[in-house]
Amino acid sequence: MNLITATGLIAADQLDMELVERKGAGHPDTLADGVAEAISRAYSAYCLQHFGAILHHNTDKTALLGGAAEVTFGHGHLTDPIVALVNGRLTPALGAHAIPVEQIIATATTDFLTGALPMLNADTDLVIRSRMSQASSPGAVAGPTADQRAGRRFWFAPRSLDDLPELARMFANDTSAGVGYAPFGVAERLALEIESSLTSPEFTSTHPWFGTDVKLMIVRTGARLHLTACVPQIAAHTPDLDTYVAHRTQAKEVVTDLAAGLAPGHRVRVSVNTRDDDKRRELYLTAIGSSIESGDEGVVGRGNRANGLISMLRPMSMEGVSGKNSVYHVGKLYNLAAQKVAMRLHEETGRTYAVALVSQSGRDLEDPWQVLVQASGEEWLDPALTRKTVTTVMNDLDDIRSALLAGELPTA
Repeated sequence: MNLITATGLIAADQLDMELVERKGAGHPDTLADGVAEAISRAYSAYCLQHFGAILHHNTDKTALLGGAAEVTFGHGHLTDPIVALVNGRLTPALGAHAIPVEQIIATATTDFLTGALPMLNADTDLVIRSRMSQASSPGAVAGPTADQRAGRRFWFAPRSLDDLPELARMFANDTSAGVGYAPFGVAERLALEIESSLTSPEFTSTHPWFGTDVKLMIVRTGARLHLTACVPQIAAHTPDLDTYVAHRTQAKEVVTDLAAGLAPGHRVRVSVNTRDDDKRRELYLTAIGSSIESGDEGVVGRGNRANGLISMLRPMSMEGVSGKNSVYHVGKLYNLAAQKVAMRLHEETGRTYAVALVSQSGRDLEDPWQVLVQASGEEWLDPALTRKTVTTVMNDLDDIRSALLAGELPTA
């Protein structure tokens, strides 16, 4: 690796301003990320069980098309279904062993969406369509060669595990970059904690009238925090306008209390459902708790970054992490690894770090082409510590893979 270090980064607790968004568990973009990752995880589990290795795949071009719904106080139902468009590439077989790709897609998609949206009726409110390609990326040139090994000709049609080149040498699939930083700022911590609290099973079980398509936008200037929250209500648990207004007030109080506890010493102003027009009855009232039920769409990579945030004044990668193969896709692994490096360096030194890992297609996966590390303060960076931390994380990519396959490491 070529290690480049710099100082002068502003420490997280000294940032003059923050602009942070988080799309909640039930937001269409977060749902699309979740579907793509669930399919990749289920497909990987099947491959490991039957073959001992994960075959080539990616589902990171998945999208959800919103349905249509009719809601009134006390009742809501979908009039048109949500459509899951699962796009990507899944190896359909290893030699003569056919993989039940369509069944894996259907089961993983249904299980994830009904888990995320408990009021969704999968039999009537969900349609799943998949378009899987088996074409390899550019690189397979027709005609005889001196070396008759598989190459890209059998990338998605392997005759045996011998046709998976990564089993012989793990290499980067793309020229890309992953970024991470630590620690989080006040607004970032608020966005993560408040959204996770409002969409947690513990909260929704005691507040069943709130849906999970919660969206937060937080602006911090100095010690002033301005927070706008969009919090849906579920029609079946909202019998009239007075109840809706009371629930909206409750949501504001909950968010305000959470913010006060998480950001002591800050002046907090909270707004909830600012588009509501009570007189016209234009309200964030839903059938199943998400705008995916009524025309909104969700696409992988349009929502939260790999750290769960959309933090507009921080380093950011535009990679859609969810649904990428956890074996060698740098768009996934390098973003998660960069975050891990930044966190470890911060824990070791107490300074704020921003880390970028840059790959070259075909280069050894564990050996980034360029590593850029910037830290707060003017004190010299210890290159030995920095290099050791990066090397340790890159040599332990299996830890990241295991957490991903176990569903223990979020990707959005």
